[in-house]
Amino acid sequence: MSLRVLTLSTLFPDITRPNFGLFVERQCRELASRDGLEVTVIAPVAVPPWPLSRHSRYAPLLSLPKEEHWRTLIVHRPRFAILPRFGARLHVAAMTRAIWPLVRDLHNQAPFDVIDASFFYPDGPVARRIAQRLGIPYSVKARGSDIHHWGRIPTTRKAVRSAAADAAGLLAVSAAMKRSMAALGVDAEKIRVHYTGVDLDRFAPQDRGEAKARFGLSGHVVLCVGHLIERKGQELLVRALPALPGVMLILAGQGPAASRLEALAQELGVGDRLGILGSVPHDQLPVLYNAADVMALPSASEGLANAWVEALACGTPILISDVGGARELLTSPAAGRIVERTPEAIADGLREMLAETPDREAVRSAALPFTWRANGDALVEHLRAVAGKAD
Repeated sequence: MSLRVLTLSTLFPDITRPNFGLFVERQCRELASRDGLEVTVIAPVAVPPWPLSRHSRYAPLLSLPKEEHWRTLIVHRPRFAILPRFGARLHVAAMTRAIWPLVRDLHNQAPFDVIDASFFYPDGPVARRIAQRLGIPYSVKARGSDIHHWGRIPTTRKAVRSAAADAAGLLAVSAAMKRSMAALGVDAEKIRVHYTGVDLDRFAPQDRGEAKARFGLSGHVVLCVGHLIERKGQELLVRALPALPGVMLILAGQGPAASRLEALAQELGVGDRLGILGSVPHDQLPVLYNAADVMALPSASEGLANAWVEALACGTPILISDVGGARELLTSPAAGRIVERTPEAIADGLREMLAETPDREAVRSAALPFTWRANGDALVEHLRAVAGKAD
């Protein structure tokens, strides 16, 4: 039985942001590869009005095509207006206005059966409005900050809850995220846990010495992969570094905290043992994970971080905080440690892990259930049920 899916996602890569929302893109490609499924992707682009649109953060987005072939997908990129920092409550109306003519025309050409919204805000509330106009069901997936942040602040909380209440089905990246959603008053019976996937062929163990050499590294290396923002906890890693003589800390990511982290490292006398790589192309990440002895990400909140699973798939153990799906993933001592979010606890945990030599295949085994095939199987089953077209 055929199924036509409209995927709505403000998290989707483009030529200016090749690492942005890669997990959504990969999931869409898996879905589109299945027999009997047609997937249309609308990835709205948020741009503020002139003159803010000329800022270096937004100007490249103005050159993006309104429609393009992205790998195996046709992706539509309508723009919608935002007010940075202060206008979040207006995003739902603005995005709905921007995409509705396109959605209506596409639906008239070949009707959609279901809307798959990949993030809870603003994607979820927009999906709710569009689905009501088209008279079709929709599903929304919760990933992390969309619930932990947008689901809690007064200006957007009501829209998130309404989107959850009217959805025909909901997804959560972990059982812990499902509990967080239920704590907001979302009906837990509607929520299905839907784990992320990882390409186990690309993310696999390599010779660690050779991987270190490719990045000019030697000795013990701790890697952190994530946006450089306070919530990800890179500052805690820098503060732990003085207690770890000879250890090199590599940060792969970019963000507003970069200069502050560099200044802190200099203040603590460990500036020569901190490397900030900026945004690393995704196809280079497998070698980088293999160059690290430990991947550390002591976040304040997560759903189930892709960096956790990717590192484990490369046979690199992880040190993480007790957030999101941490305990669902770390089911074996070989895979890593869950520690308190303090520099002292992080230093102690890293010291213990660096003194060990875990079997890399044992580390990798923790990631083996997280395949894109399993992710796709579960999503197809879920969307068919939501659309009333279960096999």
